[in-house]
Amino acid sequence: MAKANEIKYLTAIKQEQPKKKFCRFKKYGIKYVDYKDMEFLKKFLNEQGKMLPRRLTGNSLKYQRKVAIAIKKARQMGLLPFVTDLLK
Repeated sequence: MAKANEIKYLTAIKQEQPKKKFCRFKKYGIKYVDYKDMEFLKKFLNEQGKMLPRRLTGNSLKYQRKVAIAIKKARQMGLLPFVTDLLK
């Protein structure tokens, strides 16, 4: 028979809380998304050149739409590629 000090209970492993996502536009007061600022727009693209969704970037709906329009405009102007390998 197991003694009281030998009994082990199954408990959940403590996990660190993931960082809360935030809209960087609201936090830093950015009003305008410039399509000519390629380094800023690359933060919203993955390695293949696809746009990252809101659930990954943390943008609000209003600013995610502005980012999408700016990326599409930059692609039309030839500043950003449509498809690429290892963009970052």
